[in-house]
Amino acid sequence: MSTARTAEGHMDRIAAVPEWVGPALESVLGRVAVTLTEAGDRFPLFADSRSGAWTTTGRGSWTGGFWAGLLWLRARHTGQEADRGAALRFTGRLTDWVDADTATRGLIFWYGTALADTPEAAALRARAAQACRDAYDSELGLVPWGSAFGGPRLLARVDGVPGMVPLLASVDPLAARSHLHRHLELCLGEGPSYWSWRYARPAGWAPCDDPPPGWSRGRAWLLLAVADAAHHLGTDDLAEAVGPLLQEPTVPRADAAHPDGPLDTSAAAITAAALLKLGHREQAVALLDELVRTHVTADGRLLNGCYDLASRAATRHELIWGDFFLAYALAALAGLVDSHDA
Repeated sequence: MSTARTAEGHMDRIAAVPEWVGPALESVLGRVAVTLTEAGDRFPLFADSRSGAWTTTGRGSWTGGFWAGLLWLRARHTGQEADRGAALRFTGRLTDWVDADTATRGLIFWYGTALADTPEAAALRARAAQACRDAYDSELGLVPWGSAFGGPRLLARVDGVPGMVPLLASVDPLAARSHLHRHLELCLGEGPSYWSWRYARPAGWAPCDDPPPGWSRGRAWLLLAVADAAHHLGTDDLAEAVGPLLQEPTVPRADAAHPDGPLDTSAAAITAAALLKLGHREQAVALLDELVRTHVTADGRLLNGCYDLASRAATRHELIWGDFFLAYALAALAGLVDSHDA
């Protein structure tokens, strides 16, 4: 392609960016600076919708990578050394999770390092990828959910798939493919969709009710994993999986079984990022437009996220992973990142 045609295509993409994207991205990344000041050396988890005050965690839990990822997004946006330093600091603090027995290492290390541009972050990602490969169970065909957060170890949970697919793909594409397809077989089989399955010998796999079948984030997580697999594994056999995971581009209820219950904007933000990766730009823009118009405050807070409806924990709050995927999708539209960077 000629330089002139390349430039013309670039200008077409810029012109097609809705006018609200830039201000929304500026606002959401401005919120990151406020959160950094308020959280200090701790990792933000969720924030009260009225006061904006964060509940934090010292080690980051399964969400620590999203905070590091947000800091890298802000550093790209501002170009400030102080923002870059904060991103470096929190990325380094993810190291303690490398040897933790949990499939959420995919969430922690992929999203916590993929937007970084340092050799240290690349080395950390490589260590984590190898540790996840070492945890791969060839009999089960996946990396088990693990014991780090308590409960049975031999689980297949849908939130152990996003992030894990590209992480495994960097060291063992066959293991990455197997991990994804085992979850697809379990979660999208005949009958109701169950997002968690327990393995026990000799019976094999049995569905679990936690999280419940109506959990909207389960569908969003799996769509994201499929989108990443299509890119990182170069596979063309996932079209049948995408269809059942696509729904109308609107903010869903946290649990479809509770139509009068709270929404989950984080599920919508995850879905928007996945749609951009899959090339469904029009649907992604419609969903992001709804989020920005209806659920993002003037100071950049994405409200109405639901952490855990069953336990009534943070059911109408700002969630750190909701902030990350909203910021990432807006950044992809604005051209700050590529939709496949993370």
